[in-house]
Amino acid sequence: MRKVKYAIGNDLVFVPGFSESLTDLFIGKVYTEAEIAYCKSFDQSLLRYASTWAAKEAVYKALKQLDPGPLSWKKIEILRDKIAGRPRVLLHHQVPGAEHLSLSISHDGDYVWAVVIVETV
Repeated sequence: MRKVKYAIGNDLVFVPGFSESLTDLFIGKVYTEAEIAYCKSFDQSLLRYASTWAAKEAVYKALKQLDPGPLSWKKIEILRDKIAGRPRVLLHHQVPGAEHLSLSISHDGDYVWAVVIVETV
């Protein structure tokens, strides 16, 4: 596999369509307790679940370029330093070569978008 200096991942979520997937089973399989608590702390929790999902997908897509092996959704945790604060990624899985992850999440109308850049060593 060719050595890369950066790996980039992104994801776009259509919130109305995502609402159909947001079941208790899905939440239990995908989100950590901290992520669930964060999402539930807002009146519009659907938007927070969608943005966290987009972020997890973006991280997953970037990390897959580094060939981390199997990576479950709960091994990628999206945290904020404060309510509506800067998002950061906490990996509960060693990914060789992943040095630093920079994450940005944006939402407008019915869409949520997330992009992550992974600096590699």
